[in-house]
Amino acid sequence: MSARIVVAAAAALLVASCKVGPDYVRPSAPIPMHYRAARGWRLATPRLAGSNQPWWAVYHDRVLDRLMRQIDISNQNLKQAEAAYRVSLTLVAQAEAQLYPTGTTSGAAQRTGPLAPSTVPMTLASGRTSLGTVNEFSLNGAASWTPDIWGKIQRLVTSQQANAQASAADLAAARLSAQASLATDYFTLRATDEQKRLLDSAVVAFTESLKITQNQYAAGNAALASVLQAKTQLEQTQAQAINTGVARAQLEHAIAVLIGKPPGDFSIAAAPMPSRVPVTPPGIPSALLERNPSIAAAERTMAAENEQIGIAIAAYYPDITLSASLGVASTLARNLFNASNTIWAIGSSVDETIFDAGLRAAMVQEARATYDEDVAMYRQTVLTAFQQVEDQLAALRILAEQQVAEDATVRDARQAERLTLNQYLAGTVAYTSVIVAQTTALTNEESALTILQNRLAASVALISALGGGWNAGEVPEAPEIVNYQPENGRLVPAPRRPWFERLFEWDLW
Repeated sequence: MSARIVVAAAAALLVASCKVGPDYVRPSAPIPMHYRAARGWRLATPRLAGSNQPWWAVYHDRVLDRLMRQIDISNQNLKQAEAAYRVSLTLVAQAEAQLYPTGTTSGAAQRTGPLAPSTVPMTLASGRTSLGTVNEFSLNGAASWTPDIWGKIQRLVTSQQANAQASAADLAAARLSAQASLATDYFTLRATDEQKRLLDSAVVAFTESLKITQNQYAAGNAALASVLQAKTQLEQTQAQAINTGVARAQLEHAIAVLIGKPPGDFSIAAAPMPSRVPVTPPGIPSALLERNPSIAAAERTMAAENEQIGIAIAAYYPDITLSASLGVASTLARNLFNASNTIWAIGSSVDETIFDAGLRAAMVQEARATYDEDVAMYRQTVLTAFQQVEDQLAALRILAEQQVAEDATVRDARQAERLTLNQYLAGTVAYTSVIVAQTTALTNEESALTILQNRLAASVALISALGGGWNAGEVPEAPEIVNYQPENGRLVPAPRRPWFERLFEWDLW
């Protein structure tokens, strides 16, 4: 077969090449027309919500902002997600490499001779014969190429590109998850600080009550039991104030780990708790498909698996390989590159499996079943995302109503406490009534604090469920994905290099 015929055959194969298997079409997902929990709910939202500012800017907290920025630098889960993304890029490069020919080269130098005089000639690698000791030198180059006639390799490339896009969305999801965890822990820590302040204030008030009771006892206007009751109440509240240190220390440690610092070297000074709860507008439900990185990752994983069906179907078709080699061989090094010592070969081969006991059929069925599994996972991810949004919208609405009622309860309980203490001083009620009123007031203040903490946590959870300002447009298109690299939790364009540099790129380390 002449070289011209082989080249013509290769060209014909390329022209006739086609991709077998189904082309990807995004399956439908259950999308509601509106958010049910948002009906009739009108809550003022800050201007920063939905802007290009970091999502946590709506809380206007400088300490939180400083902590959030350290996540991108030192959070180890985020670094792990970045490494996983880089792995996905290498898989894209490996798949793309299969589209090109493979070239190899080899060289040899050999001295051959009989152990004893012989009249039987030896056949050398070059095909020549000799009766004595001889030297032989050779240098060979070979190339082979399997044209992607059935689109198997191209589908593999597309599949790996979709996996890389899914990995990019996973990176965004890991970043958002770390940020949401930090914000939740931070507001819980501030709630702990506020609880400590409430208890310390109660200790001051109960200390004053104890003094009053002791004076009443000294004057003969109160029983010793009233003094002991006041003292017990004070000591119990002091113990509760001390116990808040355990939760605060654990929250500090959790925040330290989130920002990649040893817990022993990290601390946060006490500060007031935010009293305002900002809320990001939920928007229209269909936008959630593009704003939630977990949904985007599930959709790209589904697209990648669709390509695997075509890869499995392509196994039914034959593989055609084109090969060529060129070499020189000589017994003298100086004559190695003479034209008479040149050896060449060119050819092609066809490989086709005619019996595999149902292996290929089983692989196609596996690919289709895996795709169906990913479709179900995608739809479940969408449903879960809508559930999270609805949950937090409902929580914010109900907790806001509860906060109004609880604040009124706190005001009434404080007034009842003052009136009861005055009645005790007037001698019209026992000190037990004072203790009950004071305990009730403190309990209601703690309940109001818990509601505020839950509202802030629901606000963070809602923003996280809505994507935290992220959108699917931040994931590069499939062919361009290899031109982006992770940097501090985000994807940035990588330095552009000529394509031929990648073909000969060596990394020995």
